[in-house]
Amino acid sequence: MASSDVKPKSISHAKKWSEEIENLYRFQQAGYRDETEYKQVKQVSVVDRWPETGYVKKLQRRDNTFYYYNKQRECDDKEVHKVKIYTY
Repeated sequence: MASSDVKPKSISHAKKWSEEIENLYRFQQAGYRDETEYKQVKQVSVVDRWPETGYVKKLQRRDNTFYYYNKQRECDDKEVHKVKIYTY
């Protein structure tokens, strides 16, 4: 299967916050399912991350504007249930 053909098999919603959920939240704010789709669409191999936390630092949206994120957690507890977790 080519990387451009990668489609999710199933979807679920996050129940509680974790570092993985934090990063998914950032990708989904920028209009992508997750890191896999971002790399596929933008044709990049590495995503900018904060070295201290490992959280996503900067993402380019589909309209080529950029989202910049803080080092600290940005996904509040009230937003966690909105994060979608895709399984491939």
